[in-house]
Amino acid sequence: MAIVGGWSLLEIARVAVLGAGLMGHGIAQVAAQIARSEVYLTDVKQEFLDRGVKMIDDSLGRFVRKGELSENDRAEVRKRIHATLSLKEAVREADLVIEAAPEEAQLKCQLLSEVDKVAPQRTIIASNTSSISITMLAAATKRPERFCGMHFFNPPQLMKLVEIVRGVKTSDETVQTVKAFAEKMGKDTVIVKKDAPGFIVNRILIPALNEAIFLVQEEVAEPADIDKAIKLGLNWPMGPLTLLDYIGLDTTLSITNVLSGETGDPKYRASSLLRQMVRAGLLGRKTGKGFYDWTERK
Repeated sequence: MAIVGGWSLLEIARVAVLGAGLMGHGIAQVAAQIARSEVYLTDVKQEFLDRGVKMIDDSLGRFVRKGELSENDRAEVRKRIHATLSLKEAVREADLVIEAAPEEAQLKCQLLSEVDKVAPQRTIIASNTSSISITMLAAATKRPERFCGMHFFNPPQLMKLVEIVRGVKTSDETVQTVKAFAEKMGKDTVIVKKDAPGFIVNRILIPALNEAIFLVQEEVAEPADIDKAIKLGLNWPMGPLTLLDYIGLDTTLSITNVLSGETGDPKYRASSLLRQMVRAGLLGRKTGKGFYDWTERK
């Protein structure tokens, strides 16, 4: 335990990351590379784990080529990342568990319930959900006071922000411990004081992304021109349609469904084009095609 600002904070030395996909592998890398924690990365299939580890190796390789990481440092980071198919092995000694499973409430609740049964009582559990109620996810465990949202942004290796989200029963100590660890990972944090759908960023972002899809649907402009207009007109680092392809259209649809269902506000209702593209498997970079053809870019 460490005393910071009057709070007794748990020392986070060992982290379990549940899910080796688009977000999970990046979170695992940052925890091992920047926070220098022992990280246990787990998933449900060996192929998912292998793909996640390969993405970590590719990312570390880019840091080496840029001169931002030495070969020795890369080797040390890899030694701190342990890939396992065993959920029990991953969480049984973890100080912090970060759930990064697909954005499906039932799936997350089932997984979190299993984690709660095998993780030590001291362990804090955080969800990387981008929209699902933290209070609802916490209720799947018997430690809601030691549960919070820890929402990273894609890619976690580069994006600085982490939204730390309170559930109704989340303790102050949990919030401060997770905040301190996020900062140890080199992140800037914001505290979402109330468990509100979409938190801060997605509450504002999703309607904007959905409106960009409507512009394509209504044939107002080509995707490249929509992206160019927003980049130059609003100073976004990338256009909304490119961002959608990075996020994944299936993930975006899940978020719009949560926001629409939780708030009842029609401004969050997904465009029909978004639904059609998800049905067709045009999910963005992860499937090779979305609003752009990523197979050619690769």
